[in-house]
Amino acid sequence: MKKYSLLPLLFALFMTSCTPVEQTDWEDGEWIDLTHEYSEETLFWPTSSTFRLDTVFVGETDAGFYYESYEFCTAEHGGTHLDAPVHFAEGKQSVEAIGLDRLTGYASVIDVSEKVEENRDYQIMVEDIEQWEQTHGELSDGTILLFYTGLSRYWPDAEQYLGTATRGEEALPELSFPGLHPDAALWLVENREINALGLDTPSLDYGRSERFETHQVLFEDDIPGFENVANLDQLPPTGAYVVALPMKIKNGSGAPLRIAAHVRQ
Repeated sequence: MKKYSLLPLLFALFMTSCTPVEQTDWEDGEWIDLTHEYSEETLFWPTSSTFRLDTVFVGETDAGFYYESYEFCTAEHGGTHLDAPVHFAEGKQSVEAIGLDRLTGYASVIDVSEKVEENRDYQIMVEDIEQWEQTHGELSDGTILLFYTGLSRYWPDAEQYLGTATRGEEALPELSFPGLHPDAALWLVENREINALGLDTPSLDYGRSERFETHQVLFEDDIPGFENVANLDQLPPTGAYVVALPMKIKNGSGAPLRIAAHVRQ
């Protein structure tokens, strides 16, 4: 019987283990936080309750160690948050039912800030999407579609961001900000396969909307929405990878959202 030496095999294993691991795409780039902080300054819909952080305990315990704890209260729809389809479409997905595949993916970012500069009640049209596609190609299936209006630079100034600092029902006629036109929402549903849609505004619909038809169209097709998104000006038109993870509220119509994008260098 032949005897085989294990030395060549052990040497090969040793050399393999010493070979440097090749750098991945995730290491070659940076993460951009697209989320506004939650605090007493966080903006909410004028008829909604706001964010509150109450102290449970801060200081040294009787046992001699430092301890800090709080409890918070917030409406679903305020700050950077997710709108679940059930928010405007009966029987559609609530927060916990939305698959992670709908909340992650490569982003397409459409800049309409120049038009919003001229008209802060601007409604994003089909032609805005088509013009973007002429330069960057047709929206890919599964894209997370984000619109940069430039409004986020006013956060958290309610008068500049919402159009009014008034609270309550009397504020609703004073709301003034851009959004997605219902015709553009319908065009997307009928012609493209997007995972989710978000804006750096308080609502998917523009501020003067009374029927929230854009919400209705998108949510009937189970397309979730992201509202009050931050820092979209730091993303390229294509290529950024978005991770948008909401608080997993069972039967929720919305939830606070931590959203970030990875941009390769």
